[in-house]
Amino acid sequence: MAATIIAAVSHPFADLALARRLELAEAHANVAFVEARARLMPESGAAWMEAAGARAMFDGVASPLTQTFGLGMSGAVSADELTRIERFFSDRGAPAYHEVSPLADASVLALFQDRGYQPFEFTSVLCRPIDRELRIAPAPAAGLRVRTIGRNEVSLWGETASGGWSETPELASFIEALAAVVLDSRDVACFVAELDGHPIATGAMSLSGGVALLAGASTIPSGRRRGAQLALLETRLRHAAAHGCDLAMMCAAPGSASQRNAERQGFRVAYTRIKWRLPPARSGSA
Repeated sequence: MAATIIAAVSHPFADLALARRLELAEAHANVAFVEARARLMPESGAAWMEAAGARAMFDGVASPLTQTFGLGMSGAVSADELTRIERFFSDRGAPAYHEVSPLADASVLALFQDRGYQPFEFTSVLCRPIDRELRIAPAPAAGLRVRTIGRNEVSLWGETASGGWSETPELASFIEALAAVVLDSRDVACFVAELDGHPIATGAMSLSGGVALLAGASTIPSGRRRGAQLALLETRLRHAAAHGCDLAMMCAAPGSASQRNAERQGFRVAYTRIKWRLPPARSGSA
């Protein structure tokens, strides 16, 4: 009996070149968000800067985007460059946060040790190759349709996205308020899944450097277990490939259900980042 051959996804080697692509893609997405925030809400003071090859961004003192991405990915980081970044945050009353790849230049860890930085959070960075013919979802449920949305549908996307977090009201209202910023961000595509014409789930992605960064996944409680997120994932990956991307990425808490679900769909952990913080008393003091 002939053996059954199962085609495997051929992943890129998890080296410095791959890490640079992934980190720059995420930095691009977050910079685009901060720029959109500054356009739509100038009173927010949203801003960003580039130093030592990293992007440092401010989106509000409590925003998870207020940090750097890509530090150490372009080579050695000097003490003066790190001081400049720290002052960018301290001038805005924000703590200095850096999310750093394990493939970053060793100079970063040496500087962190000298300045008393503390590690406090881990993130799995996952990726997988994509192409226009990719198929991961079974035949969609009757009446399920996925489509892109335009900027004139901000309310629809925001209400649906926040509906997926209705069990956490404070987070739901936060997400709905951000919808206009997400849709106004450059190089971002937003999607909605509709069941019998009613929106039940959302997804978004940012395209940069041939990499599609996936985010914005949310399903309203009554729409769950209908295959909406799987259909959204496939549609987004095929859309990204059609627009010149050969790689998709997403981020998740290590060992989480999100990571497990991503691995089931062909994603693989490329590396685990560590997020570092500078105690307030040290910010901008070096």
